[in-house]
Amino acid sequence: MTNQSMVVSDAKTGLTMGISTVTRPDPALFSSAKPLVSPNGYFSRKKLVKKLESCGNGARLLDSMRASSPTRTRLNDTDPDPNSWTAHHPSALSMFEEIMGESKGKEIVVFLDYDGTLSPIVEDPDRAFMTTEMREAVRDVAKFFPTAIVSGRCRAKVYNFVRLSELYYAGSHGMDIKGPAKGPRKGNKTVLCQPAREFLPMIDEVFKSLIEKMKHIPGAKVENNKFCLSVHYRCVEEKRWGELAEKVKSVMRDYQELRMSQGRKVLEIRPTIKWDKGNAIEFLLESLGYADSDDVLPVYIGDDRTDEDAFQVLRNRGQGIGILVSKTPKETNASYTLQEPSEASYALPQTFGGVEENNLSSLLLIIV
Repeated sequence: MTNQSMVVSDAKTGLTMGISTVTRPDPALFSSAKPLVSPNGYFSRKKLVKKLESCGNGARLLDSMRASSPTRTRLNDTDPDPNSWTAHHPSALSMFEEIMGESKGKEIVVFLDYDGTLSPIVEDPDRAFMTTEMREAVRDVAKFFPTAIVSGRCRAKVYNFVRLSELYYAGSHGMDIKGPAKGPRKGNKTVLCQPAREFLPMIDEVFKSLIEKMKHIPGAKVENNKFCLSVHYRCVEEKRWGELAEKVKSVMRDYQELRMSQGRKVLEIRPTIKWDKGNAIEFLLESLGYADSDDVLPVYIGDDRTDEDAFQVLRNRGQGIGILVSKTPKETNASYTLQEPSEASYALPQTFGGVEENNLSSLLLIIV
């Protein structure tokens, strides 16, 4: 990856600022993903999906698509079995004491996924609106802590959903990062990172091909997230999922520099560079001046498989809190869980006026 720095003067305001950019990937970025070991026999979807992609077995891919979209049932947080999933991943709301202990003397940095975390999962991805209350909650959090939205969505689209200029935004699974003009960062730098720019013409070609392929599958939707693509099949009859997957694979065969992964009723297509949400939070922590700091506590809240890369980075750092939003047990590198974005929304009005800097208890109540 090539880092570039430059000084830009604004003719209107006379202000001068330093700009740190990342525009081209290093060749070392092109490597296969590390294997993800499934702990305690839990289903390793990431490893399975990769295997299915390589063997091209349509029937198995269809099974994997079904497995990626399980029936969402509420977890039993009172399960006495010490080997249960909830015992290993307790509710963040019930673990305030432990979490607050980790936050003492630390600078908190907040990372939030969008879909399924700040907004509910909806049938039409263009209507995944967050509530006014949630927007105000995130705004309050950003008053005290550097806050970033890390999403698979196009950065411009997720910004239009959130509409808070004081946040950092990492779109396209972290391949398009931009910070606020003014923010709580160390130094006077505008943050910009786009390590996959050279793929833009290719991604545009694939987008046009997929639009054509999906015309004959009712309910299918292709979303252009600039540095990656999403093929949504939430509104497609299950009997046609196999057909949809085959059409996507037929397009992908001509583009070996792109790869396909899966989320909740969505097929994701992105460059094969070694860059994901985990790299995005590492970049942002470095931009904020916390790359080698022991006095920082990153908090990442997300709900999907792509958020696991971020959870893994926090585990590897040996610092930080990963919180998975999920109603069903799944393999995860997160330490804590929440069942849904609105789980503690009843506490929003009570906590707006009582947020204090470095008070993680109030932070969690506000976000969820």
